[in-house]
Amino acid sequence: MIRLSKRLGKIAQEVPAGSRLADIGSDHALLPSYLAKQGTIVRGIAGEVNPGPYDAAVKQVRASGLDKVIDVRRGDGLAVIAPGEADVITIAGMGGVLIASILEAGKAKLEGVRRLVLQPNVGEAAVREWLLGNGWFLTGEHILEEDGKIYEILTAVPAAESGADLESLYEPLTLANGMTADRAVLLSMGPYLVREASAVWTKKWTYELDKLYKICDNLAGSETEASRSREAEFRAEMKRIEEVLTACTPKAKP
Repeated sequence: MIRLSKRLGKIAQEVPAGSRLADIGSDHALLPSYLAKQGTIVRGIAGEVNPGPYDAAVKQVRASGLDKVIDVRRGDGLAVIAPGEADVITIAGMGGVLIASILEAGKAKLEGVRRLVLQPNVGEAAVREWLLGNGWFLTGEHILEEDGKIYEILTAVPAAESGADLESLYEPLTLANGMTADRAVLLSMGPYLVREASAVWTKKWTYELDKLYKICDNLAGSETEASRSREAEFRAEMKRIEEVLTACTPKAKP
């Protein structure tokens, strides 16, 4: 039996039944193997650029008896698929800037794709910005904690199919304390996540505040103009985060 981590399990829940899946950066191909065993996907492609994880994925697929359902391919990003070959793409476990660059480099391969499920380890704003700028509507966000790490999972569909206004999610949002969460705040902290203000989300941003405080303490020891400028930028960011947390904390869920 294939067991998924809590993180991969939540990603699996975002893949619709009957999908043709391309899992980019598939590592051991656990996600497509699990979904194939469950009968959720009718076809899977596990893409991996590094030789070690690629070999592990091949072994996993063979051991699971899924050779006829899942094709393990070695290549960089979306280079492993052809246009129209997949209707769902998952990319998980890497930085948001890298995920955005993979999507940008492979835009021609997104023809026929009806859903993106993306799990950046850091840099979630870069993913949201790419989706917004390239005609993908963010339909949902999930946040969870596992083994001391916090993960966000972003699901998006083509704007033309969603029938929604791409910009609507990032229109200024008035919070409980009268503060307005602007476009930059919502891109950074998540339009759905800000509204839900879960305990895990609050924990994540409290932790981010702590990191910024430490950075500012280090910068305070420097007299250079560059350090002063960076400290001012970080303190302005801290103020925005604190205001959002103050407004959202009353809504926090246990």
